[in-house]
Amino acid sequence: MMRRLFLNDKVILTLILVNAVIIFVSGFDLNPLNKFLFQFIDNAITALFIVEMVFKIQQYGSRGYFRSNWNKFDFILIILSIPALVFFILDLEVLGISYVLVFRVMRVFKSFRFLKFVPGIEHLISGIQRALKASIIVLVGFAVYIFIIGILSFYLFRVVDPEYFGNPLTSLYSIFKIFTVEGWFEIPEKVTQGLSPISSFFTYFFFIFILLTGGIFGLSLVNSIFVDAMVSDNTDELEDKIDRLDRKIDQLIAQNGKGDDYA
Repeated sequence: MMRRLFLNDKVILTLILVNAVIIFVSGFDLNPLNKFLFQFIDNAITALFIVEMVFKIQQYGSRGYFRSNWNKFDFILIILSIPALVFFILDLEVLGISYVLVFRVMRVFKSFRFLKFVPGIEHLISGIQRALKASIIVLVGFAVYIFIIGILSFYLFRVVDPEYFGNPLTSLYSIFKIFTVEGWFEIPEKVTQGLSPISSFFTYFFFIFILLTGGIFGLSLVNSIFVDAMVSDNTDELEDKIDRLDRKIDQLIAQNGKGDDYA
């Protein structure tokens, strides 16, 4: 019975879907009775997930269970959802502790377990891993560029426009907004208010330069590298086999050539 229940992917998928619907509906204004009912079902499903995890560890052993990356993923999500279950059982909300809401939000992560049932998800994840490896240098360089431009903008415009460049963190965020082509005209218009025509000209030129180098060319470069690496097939192993086959063929040809010479 336990094996049929907790080792059946269809049953687990059904629980995940029901739990996702419960979490969604719980976000609406409900009367106290319905609210308690949905919370009870939500936490009951969390308890079933905990039992599932314990049962699988008993069946496969800890090494066998954690050998699967999906089981590691499930384990993390279940651990994140345990505080909400504890707070529900102990009814700690009556204490008025503000951080209770933080722990309750963690129950939303249980819905991520649905990803393991998405067809072709392994291929998608491997594609993302290849893309990240291929674009990591470009991403780091892009982040450094944002940092430099953000700090430079802070010192240039902190007095003129403290709303967008009042401190380094705000300045970094404002530059990032321009890089993402969000607020690319609002920010320069705000900065140039009250400036002389010459100062306004160079200010506009500065922000146009940022938009072109970061928002257009920079992001386009990052996107092209990331997408190209993600959709490309991982042919390294196949190419290695072909290289070994070519070497063997060359060796056979060389050996046949020597045999012909002796003949």
